[in-house]
Amino acid sequence: MTHIAVLGAGVVGVTTAWYLQKAGYQVTVIEREAAAAMQTSFANGGQISVSHATPWANPKTPMKALKWLFREDAPLLYRLRADKDQLKWAMQFLQECRADRADDNLVQMVRLGLYSRATLQQLRRNIDIQYEQQTRGIMHFYTSQAEFDAAVAPTERMQELGCERHFIDVNTAASLEPALYPIAHKLVGATFTSRDESGNAHLFTQRLAQSCAAAGVHFMYNTEVLALNTDAHSNRPHVHSITIRPKGENAQTFSADSHVVALGCYSTALLKPLDVHLPIFPAKGYSATYRVNLRAPHLAPFISLIDDEYKLVISRLGDKLRVAGTAEFNGYNMDLNSVRCAAITERVRFLFPKGIIANSVDYWTGLRPMTPSNVPLIGRAHCGQVRHGSENVDATFDNLWLNTGHGTLGWTHACGSAKAISLLMQGEKPPVKFDFIGV
Repeated sequence: MTHIAVLGAGVVGVTTAWYLQKAGYQVTVIEREAAAAMQTSFANGGQISVSHATPWANPKTPMKALKWLFREDAPLLYRLRADKDQLKWAMQFLQECRADRADDNLVQMVRLGLYSRATLQQLRRNIDIQYEQQTRGIMHFYTSQAEFDAAVAPTERMQELGCERHFIDVNTAASLEPALYPIAHKLVGATFTSRDESGNAHLFTQRLAQSCAAAGVHFMYNTEVLALNTDAHSNRPHVHSITIRPKGENAQTFSADSHVVALGCYSTALLKPLDVHLPIFPAKGYSATYRVNLRAPHLAPFISLIDDEYKLVISRLGDKLRVAGTAEFNGYNMDLNSVRCAAITERVRFLFPKGIIANSVDYWTGLRPMTPSNVPLIGRAHCGQVRHGSENVDATFDNLWLNTGHGTLGWTHACGSAKAISLLMQGEKPPVKFDFIGV
């Protein structure tokens, strides 16, 4: 039986393991943390949001970024650092801000999002998995006329691509989500996508990992991946083993037939010695989790929301409200910035002043693996500069695959990406028109 090593046990790695074992492979997952979903998948915004496909890189972003440059609480904060990798990524990001590139990237993300949402829904029909899911749709709401006007063209483009995101008036928005009534007079418009969903990505990943283990997937937790070892004498680049270091032990060698890198931001450093250059840079995202005021639970939203002006997503998870968003480009720094945390709470207090217990907040931060285009890298690894759509390239590895770079939409795209990579590894073509790499 072919043995596949999946590197990383976030939501992307665990879903990859699930679909590979369903395809009949022997699967081992290697993870440096003590359990699944303890890094970027731990406390994210919780949305399955096909409708949130407008890339960060679009024609309006450069001017906004300049305006936000010295604002500590800016939705997008780019810290100027003496880091050539960050500078290179920023230059690539600016290239993706062209209108034609932004449209192409939106198309890629909507296609993958629709496929992935359908794949998750099929998974839920197949197995009994509960993760505080809500299937009430997702609403984008706007308190800024300029932001609402800017959403018109992307929304219409998504509709053309089959995403059922529709404009609704303020009264309809408040009727769908009564928690918005207190600020309805400040709203200028909204859109609603009825088939989008929300849920606890951490809980989903851990419970799916349990299902994987019950089906025979082997998990090696507390184990760091140090290096991928290649065979220089092969006709094609080939990984013959992995150097790993279990916690408290010396480095050792682990072997498998094929390997899938799903390490998010940490994929880049691992692959660079193999001359595989990933355009991935960490974007530090923040989240705040509040207890819902159980004396007035209707004043906290049940429908998952997106506040486009402040780049925040809002999801009801049981008796808690999760609010997540913003992007800070500051390398691999994991410190919580109190100013940015306070800005989230200030906005939530404005939106739902009586719906949450503000002093109950738990703040969290995680590193999202962002490509300049926002489009993830799914397919065979190859030497040189890797980007989505880089097909028929020389020096493609025969047993090294990528499922990484999902940025802010890792939870949205996880199941579709995992199903797709499993089909590619079986020599099949996934039923989604997406720019896979190295195939």
